Amino acid sequence: MSFQLARRAERMNPSVIREILKVTERPGIVSLAGGLPSPESFPVEAMRAACERVLRDTPKEALQYAASEGFAPLREWVAAEMSARGLVADAALVLITTGSQQGLDLAAKVLLDAGSGVAVERPTYLGALQAFAPYEPEVVSVECDDDGPLPGALSVARGARFLYLLPNFQNPSGRCMSAQRRVALSAALQALGLPVVEDNPYGDLWFDSEPPPPLATQRPEDTVYLGSFSKVLAPGLRLGYLIAPKAIFPKLLQAKQAADLHTPGFNQRVVHEVIRDGFLREHVPTVRARYKSHRDAMRAALERHMPAGCRWNVPSGGMFFWVELPEGMDATALLPKAVERGMAYVPGAAFFADHAKANTLRLSFVTVPPQEIEHGVALLAQMLKENQ
Repeated sequence: MSFQLARRAERMNPSVIREILKVTERPGIVSLAGGLPSPESFPVEAMRAACERVLRDTPKEALQYAASEGFAPLREWVAAEMSARGLVADAALVLITTGSQQGLDLAAKVLLDAGSGVAVERPTYLGALQAFAPYEPEVVSVECDDDGPLPGALSVARGARFLYLLPNFQNPSGRCMSAQRRVALSAALQALGLPVVEDNPYGDLWFDSEPPPPLATQRPEDTVYLGSFSKVLAPGLRLGYLIAPKAIFPKLLQAKQAADLHTPGFNQRVVHEVIRDGFLREHVPTVRARYKSHRDAMRAALERHMPAGCRWNVPSGGMFFWVELPEGMDATALLPKAVERGMAYVPGAAFFADHAKANTLRLSFVTVPPQEIEHGVALLAQMLKENQ
């Protein structure tokens, strides 16, 4: 062809999860793969009523170009909500994004150069690795335990532009960082002078107790905080936000303007119309209750069916179980056999920036009903027993 690809384009790769989702569209496949919110949790009637009010009261404004920063009342809502959680936020430093995934891209675009360092957890969110890759950074992994990154392991991140973290119910591991670990980690980060990009799409989906305050509360001038409406309302709206220090907010805004001018104004107005009078205080607990029952169903199924030598976490929130198979088993190689059996999962290797653990996989428990979870885990266990 006559087009010549940029070097950054060569570093772009398809999402493993998106490719697996194509397979799961086959009839009869029990998919425990995709991290999709349950469509049963979508507030359809509230959205329908909000759309009608927006089109009745402010149709021309909603359908017109809008400010790049976002719809002012929605930015003020985000600032007030985060301030109530301990992160004192100025609405002027809130940027409404096209999903929190765009926040990752904007942060990488503004903060990373080719060859500069970026630190991530081990394992970490696959979508973040995809967002960072085109900017050609050197990615380093920080060792973690069940409580998150080890403060003593941060030395590998010395000189990095930032550390990317998901403290609450991490994708893929499901772990939630304790208050003590957050304090110790923040102190170690402060000593290194290492900024943080803190991603929190799952923090509202707690089952037993609310997570500790964001790390950003301890180092607000050194943190870009990302949030999302996808998991508490609906992902199809593609609505997220970031809160950034004053020193870098203008550059993030300029990057946003260059990318898409602004997040869809109609969507912003509809969401604000839904949430402005406290709707989420009633809605989110119903989502938590649904997801907790699904979590319990998967825990019981794993305990009942999985072969000896398999280990897994029991998440206290979020959407995922992280499963470790016996040494020597390769979850990527085994996936086609699982699909033949009628179920699908996400191999864990895709979530590692380096030295991937081939014997890991991620299971999502929120999209399929409990009886299908039971069936899917039984199929997985049967396949594993046959291939030990």
